[in-house]
Amino acid sequence: MEVANQSAAPSAHAKSKAQNAKPRLLLMGLRRSGKSSIASVVFHKMPPNETLFLESTTRIQKDSIHSFMDFQVWDFPGQLEYLEPSFDLEDIFGSLGALVWVIDAQDDYLDAVARLNRTILTVQQYYPNINIEVFIHKVDGLSDEYRTDTFQDIVQLISDELSDAGYENAPVHYYLTSIYDYSVFEAFSKVIQKLIPNLSTLENLINTLSNNCGFEKTYLFDVLSKIYIASDTRPVDMSCYEMCSDYIDVIVDISELYSWDHPDRKPRGEQGQEAESHVVLHDETMIHLLEMNKYLCLVSVIRNPEAKEKKGLIDMNCRTFQEALNDVFSRSWEQDQDHEPRITKASGQPDE
Repeated sequence: MEVANQSAAPSAHAKSKAQNAKPRLLLMGLRRSGKSSIASVVFHKMPPNETLFLESTTRIQKDSIHSFMDFQVWDFPGQLEYLEPSFDLEDIFGSLGALVWVIDAQDDYLDAVARLNRTILTVQQYYPNINIEVFIHKVDGLSDEYRTDTFQDIVQLISDELSDAGYENAPVHYYLTSIYDYSVFEAFSKVIQKLIPNLSTLENLINTLSNNCGFEKTYLFDVLSKIYIASDTRPVDMSCYEMCSDYIDVIVDISELYSWDHPDRKPRGEQGQEAESHVVLHDETMIHLLEMNKYLCLVSVIRNPEAKEKKGLIDMNCRTFQEALNDVFSRSWEQDQDHEPRITKASGQPDE
């Protein structure tokens, strides 16, 4: 396979400069593959049905996302030949981040696979640390059997060609996605998590909290996009994830409608400024939400009857987790994190 002109190779100075830039997500793929629709739904809260009216992207769309971690999303036109010598590879791929390649699963994907492989072979020469993420998209219109066959066929085509070029076990990750369900949010959650240097620390903190409070599942959500940046290490249940994500929308909508500052209200002692809420569903499941800061909220699913009866203890432990979380984010991202919160078990006994 022919690789792009190597004269576009970045300089050492350019690489060093790029390491200090914001992480960058590059949305690439052929025309009409769904890149702009994904960006609009995930990062701009556009209803999926309205993406039908989006015009085809004709130039690189650059979005700066300001959240718990500032990063950029670049949406590339499908017809742009960015591997030509006239383009500066450093300007495109220099910032450590992820290449998200979108393949339309309902269309002929051979050209998309061929162009993706050519891109991977070029990028891997100069930027081996960039994450390669493949979204096999628009799978909502496929039957379960055909969806599985399409997924396996695309993975095999990409793997075989990369293997023939000398890239055994290339670091490429695959996701089945659609904007009409939560699969695209789940996929982006996995993509973003790989860009967080202290992810293991966050997961350890959430595991400690979940185990001691009797939570069935806990997510740390980015409120704006509803991407979860970390969770406990139990397997993800999509129905549980959807339930927690929908609950965030409920709380945000109610807060925007009814929250207000009473001019005559006097605080009675020290009070938390963050939103806190819980709801008990028809099957006695409790969803507990606590705002961590202006970007993040902690959402937990509780089915343990004993844990639900100790709401005060849960609140205290969540506040302890909040302090530890703020401590993690206040430190340098390059430092190793070894701070563990002292969280009390739901049984009333301190963790050993």
